[in-house]
Parts: sequence; structure tokens; C-alpha cells
Amino acid sequence: MPAPHPFPLPSEDRGLSPYTGWTRAHWEATADGLLCATRPYFSPRHGLLTLPGPRPSSSGRRSDGLEGFARTFLLAALRVAGGGGDDPHGHLARYAEGLAAGTRRPTADRELTPADPDSWPRIDAVRQARVEAASLALGLRLTRRGLWDTLDGAVRGRIADWLLPALGPSPVDNNWWLFGLTVGGFLRDAGIETARAQAAVDRALTRIEEWYRGAGWYSDGDNRAFDHYNAWALHFYPVLHAHLSADHALAATYGHRLYAQLEDCTRLFGSDGAPLPFGRSLTYRFAATAAPWLGALTGHTPLAPGATRRLASGALRHFLDRGAVSGDGLLPLGWYGPHPPMLQSYSGPGSPYWAAKGFLGLLLPAGHPAWTDPEEPLPAERADTVRPLGPTGLLLQSTASDGLVRVHNHGSNSPLAASDPSYDRFAYSTRTGPTTATAGAALPDNHFALLLDGRPTTRGPATPHSTGPDRASSTHTPRSPGGTELPGVRVLSATLVHGRAELRAHLVTGAAPGTPVRQTGWAATADGPAAQLHPVHGYDGPPRPAPTGSTLAGPRTETAVLEGATTPDPRGTLFLALASLTGDPDPAPVRTLATVRTTTHRTGHTVHVTWHDDGTTSDLTLSAGGAGP
Repeated sequence: MPAPHPFPLPSEDRGLSPYTGWTRAHWEATADGLLCATRPYFSPRHGLLTLPGPRPSSSGRRSDGLEGFARTFLLAALRVAGGGGDDPHGHLARYAEGLAAGTRRPTADRELTPADPDSWPRIDAVRQARVEAASLALGLRLTRRGLWDTLDGAVRGRIADWLLPALGPSPVDNNWWLFGLTVGGFLRDAGIETARAQAAVDRALTRIEEWYRGAGWYSDGDNRAFDHYNAWALHFYPVLHAHLSADHALAATYGHRLYAQLEDCTRLFGSDGAPLPFGRSLTYRFAATAAPWLGALTGHTPLAPGATRRLASGALRHFLDRGAVSGDGLLPLGWYGPHPPMLQSYSGPGSPYWAAKGFLGLLLPAGHPAWTDPEEPLPAERADTVRPLGPTGLLLQSTASDGLVRVHNHGSNSPLAASDPSYDRFAYSTRTGPTTATAGAALPDNHFALLLDGRPTTRGPATPHSTGPDRASSTHTPRSPGGTELPGVRVLSATLVHGRAELRAHLVTGAAPGTPVRQTGWAATADGPAAQLHPVHGYDGPPRPAPTGSTLAGPRTETAVLEGATTPDPRGTLFLALASLTGDPDPAPVRTLATVRTTTHRTGHTVHVTWHDDGTTSDLTLSAGGAGP
């Protein structure tokens, strides 16, 4: 049963929206409900909005209060701008007062004090304030006539003075450069420090150009971090800036890239509306719909208008139906309800309100086809799909019968740490969640490890090796339980998929003979999709079940475990397993889906697979030199 919604919503319209029942009125009511629910947490003069939470972020409570103010302000700006300036709930009046109060005495103090409950932290003193400056600047740009132009000149001057430090070089060399772009775009349009503002825009666009890897994908910095930041940051800010500036040259360049990104990222939503829980900052939830809405807003999208709304409404409703909004109308730190293991140190109680970006569709007029055309099915519902995702090393696998999306990771790495469950698993899905190291002694899901004195190694950064229409491979150097690389040890891993079936292959070289290894499967809940794991080569005996603890998909999960040991073979030790995750009822055992045999040659091993549903065959060669077709 869906969780009760904390605020009233209109009646469903299954004629217009046969998949979700939701219309534009549902989005407006949800935005109003979220905004009204936060009002009790404003400071006396509305300068800060400090929400309840399990702990403050690493930036301190004053920064958290600014974060709550700025991110809800962005939601209010989208709601009011999308309504043509109508503001029946008086949202902007509170923020107008807060803009005046927050900038009256900006401070370097990170903590709130009774004597100063409203002041904003200075950008030059608390770097997180630069992030929130982007939401403030974008909100002001969207509501310029109804808010900015009505403010007292002294208040406008104080706001501009507070924003100006955000035009300098970014202290973090990743998507943070785009915060300066967003502030610069607003200040330039407002006629404030226009040359300096334009320089910040140009500097940001130059920097992210170095991270563009093609086919619509950016890496989030000088690394291989490919995740939802493509949707809610790396495309969001440049394309929206070009659109608001009516800069046709920028719009052509960045719109083309957005179109290519949407060819991939719109496939990362399951038929139940869930976005793929992969990467960091997942507490932003339906902010993942920002890029599809942006495509509809600018015309740079491969989706039909009805499919865009079906995707976005499906995601928003997915979270509301599963308790992602608390009984008092707040977005807690988590995925559905609170889930502390998935948080980063920078996550504060106001962080989830970056979900405001998911309301970008409200900028489309009520008569736009995205609101008036009938809903159409998602890509995941139309046909089975297997495809590499551009240059990322990620392999998409989705099945139309259950609308389940899986992604196999052979190339995206965490920008924050060498080992991170949000990146270093070999597979993720829209209906399962990765286990985390903080979940007691729980096993990591979808993991391959050497066991050193009974303790598992972690996966080092993955280097993509090759991809094909139905496969992806990568290499990594395992890390000891203490975090150091194992000298001379290398694992070549490959995933080959067909329908719902996965062949998972690992070739271990450089390990001492007799070193134990362990392969785990999907971490599934009792009422979730059926997970299977079957040994094919190199493992000892059948799989055994093992608890994996709490994940964002549920409080109790279980995985299958296979174990084996390395051999003295100088070509390396090959381990093969068949795996499956499916929402189809009563699935056949995964071992019945394929016949797998291996041949050994001078330099390595070749795996021959015959898929039983249609008789097609696939070959996969693994050697010390890499993996091939």
C-alpha cells in the first residue's frame, strides 16, 4: 500500500495520465505542501531555515540554515515563476524578508547563536555558502521582476555584495565551478559587475569543457565519476543559463549535449518511477528529473512530451508513495525514509531540498504539450535494452516485462574515496540498494573480493578495458582491508548480459595460490525482485544465503555467496557465475537460461555462452592482456 501523503492532492486523471494519474496540479500542490511544511523552521526574520535532522553537516548549523533557506527558495521561485508570478500562498514574501535579514550582518561564525539567529555565513569563510549562492542567484533570476526589482536598493546592494565572492575560482575542482557561472549569469543580467560576472561564466564553461567525455557525459572533475550529477548539475546549469540568457550559440552547443545525455539517463528510471540509486548525494531524490524537464523546456530532448511527464511524475510519485516525505511534510535525509548510511559528510538537514530542481517543469506553461499530452511509456517499458552508456564504462540492462533497470559498473569511480558502496559495486538496480560498510558485519552486495585472513578486499578504482553491445569489462587492483593496494595483484572483470541473465567473469592474476575469493549477488528484500546466483567455473559448491542488513531498499536484505580459491595457473584463475535479478513471477533458475563452457589457451581463457531463449551465442576472451569479444 502506498504511504499516506502528508498534504492534500487533487484527484487523479487517468485519462490524461494513465500511468501515474498525476497532472500539473499535483506538482503545484506538492510544491506548496513542501514549502508550507518548512515554515515553522524559519529564524525570527526568515534569514535562515534550520530543519530538524540527525546531525549537522560538516559546515555547521549556520550554513545548514542557509542551505535550507536557499534550496526552498529555489523551489518557491520555480513555483511562482511557473505560475506567471501568481503567489497565492505568499511564498516569496517570507524569502524577501529573509534576503534582507540574512545579508544585514554576514558572519564567519559557523554556529548559530541566540544573539544572531538570521545572518548568513560569508562565502569567503564557509565554502558551502558558495553552493547555496547558486540556488539564491537562480531563484532571484527567475523571479527578478516580482522579487528582485521590488527590493529596497540597499538590500539589493547587500545581496550583490554577498554574492560577489562566488565569482572567484572554485575551491573545489568539480561541478562547483558552475555555481560561479550561475551567480555570474544573474549578476550580469542585473547589470552588476558585468565584466567580472561574464568572466566567471566563461571560466566555468572552459573548465567543464576539459571534463566532457562525449556522448552527453561529463566526468565530475579530473576523475571518472559518472553519476546523477550529469543530470542535476553538469547539464542543468549551463543549459538553463543559455536558455535564460537567450544565447543561441551556447544553447546549440550545450543543448546538443543535453539531448545526447537524455538518450542515456532517461533509461535509468524503472517502470515504478525509481531513478537508479547510484553515486553520491542520493538524498536529492527526484532532482534526477531535472535534465528531462530541461530537455522539454529547451526543446533538446529525444522524449515525447507525454513521456517526459510520465518519467517525472512517476519519479515524484514513487518517492511520495513510499514515505520519502514525512508525516509533517518534510524531506528527511535518506531515500525513502531516513537512511543515514547513504549520506555524505556535507549532507545537512536542508540538503534534500535540492530536489527542488525536479520542479523545473513548472516553468513550462500550463498549455505546453508536456502537461497536456497523454502520458507515454518509459524507455524501460518499451523493450528489453542492453547498451553501453557512452564512454562511462557503465553497461545498461533493462527488461520490459518487469520494467527493472540494472547498470553494471566497469568504469565510474567515487570522487570522494577509494572505496565507496555508491560506486564500487559491480551492479546496481532501480529496485535494490547497495549495502554499506556502516551496516555492521553485513556483506557487500554485487562484489568480488579476495579474502585475506578472512577479511575481504575492496575494489580499487576501475579502469575500463572494453565495451560492446552486450558487455563491459574493467581492471582493478584490489585493496587490502586496511586500504592499501595489493602489489602485483590484478583482477580483470567482465559482465556479459542477455535478457535478465548476467554472466559475471573475473580473472585473478598475481595472487598467491590458494587465496580464497568470494562473489556475492544482489541484495534483495523478501518482497522485492527475485535474485539468483549460480556457480559456473572456479567456485566450490552451490551458493549459500547470507544477510546483508539494511539498504535503502529495505531494512532486511539477503544475498547469495559463492566461494573459491586461486590456483597456480600462470594465466590467472578464472571465476564464472550466472546471476539474475527479475521482477517476473516464478522465474526459472538462472542456470537454465544459458550453457557456458570454457577453453584454455596459451595466454588465457575463452568463455563460450549459448543463450537458450533464442539460441544466440557469445564468446568472451580473458587473458593477462585484457578481455575481448
